[in-house]
Amino acid sequence: MQEAGYYELLGVDRTASTAEIKSAYRSKARASHPDAGGSPAEFHQLRQAYETLSDPDRRADYDRGLTPLPVRTWRRPRQFGEDPSFVATMPRLDPESLPWWHRGEECACPASPQRPGHAPAAILLAWLLLVVLPLMAGWLLFTIWLLLATAVAIWLVRRHLALNQARRRFTAEFGGTRVFGRPGADADQWGERLTAELLQRYLTRLPSVRIFHGLARPGSVFADIDHAVLAGRRLVLVESKTWLPGDYGADEDGTLWRDDRLFRGGATQLPEAIDAYRELLPGAEIRGALIVYPSRAGQITTEGDFDLPAPPMTPEQFVTEIGGWLAAQPSIVDVEMLRRVRGQVV
Repeated sequence: MQEAGYYELLGVDRTASTAEIKSAYRSKARASHPDAGGSPAEFHQLRQAYETLSDPDRRADYDRGLTPLPVRTWRRPRQFGEDPSFVATMPRLDPESLPWWHRGEECACPASPQRPGHAPAAILLAWLLLVVLPLMAGWLLFTIWLLLATAVAIWLVRRHLALNQARRRFTAEFGGTRVFGRPGADADQWGERLTAELLQRYLTRLPSVRIFHGLARPGSVFADIDHAVLAGRRLVLVESKTWLPGDYGADEDGTLWRDDRLFRGGATQLPEAIDAYRELLPGAEIRGALIVYPSRAGQITTEGDFDLPAPPMTPEQFVTEIGGWLAAQPSIVDVEMLRRVRGQVV
């Protein structure tokens, strides 16, 4: 291959950043991969170009016109196949290391039917009635003040009774239940059970959080989604994955990568599930997460781009990132949202 051939093959400039090179490689790899009908020789060249230009030392040698070292001299040893006897363990996190942890000390209650902004207005009105007007009072003003103060008192009592009634209805419908459904019980579903323990141990710290296991997509009768976490009007759909050790990433369309190669060892339904739940729950903020556990001895790492529809995450990343996102909501249980999501539990 002639000088700058690698850049031409990837369609990038010689000044392209590592991120631009990776993006260009992934775009071309989808079309040229042998599984997609591409040429094995072309894909091998594309892969060789990427592995050279994405490594600073090999790229520098290439730019100087030196022959890059063979790929086999710098690849890490590959491990093949899952280990049936291996089961990952749930990480133990220090709560004090979680920036959102102490937000969980607030108290949650069912969402009030009163619109935001009414309470401050009522307090201001009460202050005017109870403090300012009496200072200006003659008999006429005192009578007006008394009538208005009575009206405010009646309104406050009715509001208090309505809130108590809403709490009683909430308790009658949901009781003290915070976890709905059960994770998979089959031998190969140990990842789901680990995630269930993870959610129970850490995310129930937030008083408004409700956890769900085994949800169907709208219109389905099967458990299409492993888990979901609801806090206020924020919902996270979660899949538990047990995959080989490696570095995982994803694209906007849900395409998965392992060690910068197209990942053929698994898939996700989260992008489609997120779209379906957005139709079911208008106004909700919804995102997804793939919690990945190693299926044999070794380490799982991720690219750390958590703004994607279905980003791979380690358990530690999930607790930190998703816990912080959910904690940013007020500690209010949205009853209608809770009712709809619970209705999807299989």
